[in-house]
Order: sequence, then C-alpha cells, then structure tokens
Amino acid sequence: MREAGRNTGARGWLAGAFALALIAVCVLATEVEAQQSRQPRNLLELLFGRREQRYPEPPPPRKIQTPRAVKKQTKSITSITTAPSRPQPSPKIESAHKVLVVGDFVADGLASGLDEAFAASPGVVIDEHSNGSSGLVRTDYFDWQAQLPAMIAEVKPAVVIVEIGANDRQQMTTSSGKLNFRTDEWFQEYERRVTAFGKIVTDAKIPLLWVGLPAFRPQNMTADALTLNAIYRRAVERIGGEFIDVWDGFVDQDGRFIITGSDINGQQVRLRGSDGINLTAAGKRKLAFYAEKSARRLLGDMTSPDLVRLDGSNLPELLSLPPSEMQNVVKTQPMDLFDPELDGATELLGATPLPVATMPTPREQLVKNGSLPPPPAGRVDDLGVPQPDTLQK
Repeated sequence: MREAGRNTGARGWLAGAFALALIAVCVLATEVEAQQSRQPRNLLELLFGRREQRYPEPPPPRKIQTPRAVKKQTKSITSITTAPSRPQPSPKIESAHKVLVVGDFVADGLASGLDEAFAASPGVVIDEHSNGSSGLVRTDYFDWQAQLPAMIAEVKPAVVIVEIGANDRQQMTTSSGKLNFRTDEWFQEYERRVTAFGKIVTDAKIPLLWVGLPAFRPQNMTADALTLNAIYRRAVERIGGEFIDVWDGFVDQDGRFIITGSDINGQQVRLRGSDGINLTAAGKRKLAFYAEKSARRLLGDMTSPDLVRLDGSNLPELLSLPPSEMQNVVKTQPMDLFDPELDGATELLGATPLPVATMPTPREQLVKNGSLPPPPAGRVDDLGVPQPDTLQK
C-alpha cells in the first residue's frame, strides 16, 4: 500500500513539473514571437542569433496631416507669349477687290493662307468657294463646270485662283463609257475638262491663277500629282492663264516628300498633318505664299497695307504759311546726272577714234622694209660688233 502511494505521488509531482515547464516554454515562445514581430529576422540572425540592441528603438514618427494647398486660378500667358505673330486684320473698304478661290480641300487651306497673307490689305478680300471632296472627275457629285459661272457672276472677282485635282485619281465616266485612271484616254479627257474649266475664267476676261498640287506622303499619289501638274501647266498656259508651281516647297533637295520644312520665314516647322496629305497652318501659309506674289502683281495698288481713300471728310487741313524771309533767291536749273560735262568732258568715252601714231611700229617696219630696226645699245639682242674707235685703248 505504501509503495503504491509513493508511486502515485511521484507521478503527480512529475505531471505538475511537466505542466510548469510547458507553461514556461509557451511564455518564452510568445516573447520570442513578439520580438520577431517587432524586428524581422535576416540571414545573420538565422545563423548566429539576433544581436541585442544597445539602444532602444526610437518611436515611429507621428503622421502630421498638412492642409492641402489650394491652387490659385491664374490666367495663363503661355499662349500669348508663344503664339506666332500674325498681322492684325484691317477693315476692308467697300471697293475692295475680291479674289475667288475654288477647288477641293487643298483649296480650302490655300484660302486660309491667303486670308492671312492679305489680312493687312484693306483693298483685298478673299472669297472662298471650295468643296472638299470635289474634283473634275466626279461631275455627278459636284459639277464645277456648271457651278463656276454662277459663282463668278455672284462674286465678280478681280482674280480667280484654282486649286483642284487631289481627288481626281479615280475612274472617269463619260458619254462613251468608263475610263480607267492612268490610261491615255483618261488623260486626254481630263485635259479637255481642265481646258474647258479654265476657259470659263479666261473667256470672262478675268486673270486665272492655277496652283499646282503639292507632294503627298503616298508615293503613288505623289507620282500621279506630278503627271497631273504637267497637264495643268500645259492646258492653263494654252488658254492664257498662269500656272503656279509649288512642288519645291514641300519636298527636300532630293525631291522626296517632307513633313517638316521651312516656312515663309525660313524657320523649321511642321507643314503636313499626320496623314501626310492635309496641311498644317504653316503649310497653308506656305502654299499661299506661292500664289501671293502673282496675286499682288495682278491686283496692283489695292494690296498696299497703307491704302487710304481721301475724300472731303479726311483731307488734311491746309494752313496758310507766313511769307518767306529769304530774299534774292537765285534759281538754278536742275542738274542731269547723265550730263557728260559733270566729269569735265563734253564727249563720252569712245566717241572719237584714238590719234594715229606718227612713228611706225617695229611690226610695220618689218613688213615694209623686211628687217627690224636696230635694237638699242646694251639690250640683250644687241649683237653688233663695236666700232674700232669705241674700243678702249
């Protein structure tokens, strides 16, 4: 009995000790886990254990919430300082000459550039009548030959500028059938239409300016534009119009299409849109630059920016001047700048022949006598033997 009680007490003591050890292990593990959560373990801690910190870790900084800055609404002056300078439009006079611009979408850009070119000219008005998808091929869509006479009668232009052909690279329908593009029959019919369209202007006794097509990014379109420009030049010059070639302004020195090039001031700018067909604002102004010179020549003094019409309402006031204090004024005749007497001579140079020489030249003596005159003494060709009386004794 006593032995059984001893065994039971020993087992109880061992169980209690085991429970205490288990609690201690759990507490230690909790502390280790807490320490590990405060500082992550690295490779050195895994191999050699974590070093104790000499100094306690500083507390994390408190997040201070700063007030959000309020953006002030200010007027932007970037557009004012970087915008290109353009001439201020002048009010147009009632008797201003009108320039009629007709054609397709390229003509629309040409008219925009001409508006800017003549903005400071009160005697010139740009009147645009364009149809972006039109041409001389699809007469069923828009018949320019039937519409142009009415436009001329309405606008009464002083000059007509034509820019057309970018949409004409397609099949043509005629009374005899359909003609495929790039065939001889197509080019013959197209030249006939160009001539008939231009004669509407020249028969009305109005100056005609036909602007050629620029280069385009698609290579086949550029090649076709060269062929059409040759037709325009030949047909327009035949009926008395003027063909304006703009090709060099939109290609490089090797004749290749360019997107960026020189503007009218020589600055490098973007001339064409991303599609390689349409024109930017600088490209439109450059296209108009080629037609501007001919238009100004035809319009004459009406293109002057300082044009002022004087009438009874704006004549300057004439003031009566006091009598002059100068007495005995001697009047002289005006001096002619081309008067020969200005340089002390009465005749122009070459008016009279030069005087004849009195002594014959060596050449004349050789021809006449058959021998040259004796050379001067001491010259290299003086080969004569000295006389005895000249010898030194």
